[in-house]
Amino acid sequence: MKGKVVVITGALGALGKVVAEEAHSRGARVAGIDHAAPQFAATAGRIELGGVDLTDAAQAKKAVDAAAAHFGAIDALINIAGGFTFETIADGDPKAWQRMYALNVETALNATRAAIPHLLNSHAARIVNIGAMSALQAGSGMGPYAASKAGVHKLTESLAAELKGKITVNAVLPSIIDTAANRASMPKADPAKWVAPEELADVILFLASDAASAVTGALLPVNGRV
Repeated sequence: MKGKVVVITGALGALGKVVAEEAHSRGARVAGIDHAAPQFAATAGRIELGGVDLTDAAQAKKAVDAAAAHFGAIDALINIAGGFTFETIADGDPKAWQRMYALNVETALNATRAAIPHLLNSHAARIVNIGAMSALQAGSGMGPYAASKAGVHKLTESLAAELKGKITVNAVLPSIIDTAANRASMPKADPAKWVAPEELADVILFLASDAASAVTGALLPVNGRV
């Protein structure tokens, strides 16, 4: 990853922070994009672009273009921005389906469309999306979230075919990520069985690296020990 410019959406979230730190520690120049306010000033190796609504295509383009202008290029886009809801179909809010689509599919779509012109100038361009194992087999209460992540899977496959030979496009499919929010919502579960953010970051950054040049269109399960 040394010297590569990596744009990470959702970079201030539980997973995004870990991926950003790990990419930076491996020598990448990192641009983080998030809805939250930036946490530190821009440097030669890192910039945070905060207050960005990635469900708005114009805001996504402005942020991605700013990242490219700051570093002079983009080599990889990692789409982590997203959301989660747990509610049954019978008792839930129908608007949840629209909200999950916007947060999980539209954010990735808008960031990707903005990044493609920049990525096409890279000799080893990468896009990595965050899918979900629950989109392969959705349980009760997972309908809106799983449906939106299934959309991410198909977006990944379609983009991989569209950009074949130019940009690799892959997705990781975690089971349950070990975050503070998940521990709070499932206090009786054993988080040792879940996927640590650091473990998932390793897989994401592999797919964003030169070593994954022959991998595209993959939906890679990262189950942890679930």
